[in-house]
Amino acid sequence: MEAAQPADRVPADPTPPDGQPPVDPGRAAVVPEGEPALVEPAGATQPGGVASAGGVASTAGVAETGEQPAPPPAADIRKSERSPKDMAISLLVLLIPIALLLAFYRGFLGGDQPTTVDPASAIGSARAANAFPVSEPAELGDGWRTVSANFQTVEGGSSLRLGYLTPEGRAAQLVQSSVPPERLLPAELTAEGQPQGQTDLGGRAWQRYTARGNEQALVLLEADRTVIVVGDARDNELRHLATAIR
Repeated sequence: MEAAQPADRVPADPTPPDGQPPVDPGRAAVVPEGEPALVEPAGATQPGGVASAGGVASTAGVAETGEQPAPPPAADIRKSERSPKDMAISLLVLLIPIALLLAFYRGFLGGDQPTTVDPASAIGSARAANAFPVSEPAELGDGWRTVSANFQTVEGGSSLRLGYLTPEGRAAQLVQSSVPPERLLPAELTAEGQPQGQTDLGGRAWQRYTARGNEQALVLLEADRTVIVVGDARDNELRHLATAIR
C-alpha cells in the first residue's frame, strides 16, 4: 500500500486534459487556495498598446511603435516660381522680333512717311466744272507734300480742297470755293472765327482769321470765289502757301 502524497504536490505527469494546450511546469502560476483566478476581459489592452483577443488596436500602440501615416506629396513650389532674370529673358525674346519688324517697316516700307496723292485729277474736275477760277500752288519747295485732294459740288456752289503737310510736319489746307462767304467761312473756320486784320501777300489783300482749336487762317475774298488757307502750321508757312497760289 502506497504512502499518502502531500496535497500541494504537483502531479508528475503534466499531460493536460484532452483539448487543452500543454502547460510548462516551470512557468505555471500557483494560485493560492481560496482566491479566484484572474480572467482578462475581452478588449483589454496588452503592453505595447495592442488589444487583447476580440479587441481593437489603440492609438497608443501606433505612438509607441513610431509609425505614422505617409503625408501627401507636397507641391513643388520651385516649378511655379520664376526669377526676375527668367522674366527679363522672356521679355527680351518677345521684344527682339518686334524691334526687327519695326525697323523693317520704317527702313524698307517707309512707315514714317505720309501717304501722298496726285492732285491733278481733283484740279482737273474743278476746272471742268467751270464754277470758279481754279488756282494751284507753284514752287512750294522741298518738304511740302500733298496728302489730300477733293473737288465737291454742294448746295450753293462747289469747293476744291487741297491738303498739305508742311516741311515742319504740320497741316495746311487750301480751299477754293464758289459758296457765298457768309456760309463758307462759318463752315470752314467755325462760328467763332473772327477777322484779325488785313495783310498784303503777293500783291493781294488777305484777311487774317482765327479758326478752330489752335488753327489760324488767311482769307482772300474775290468777286467769283473765296480762297482760304487754314491749318495749324506756323504763320510763315501759311503765308508761303498763300503767296505760291497762281
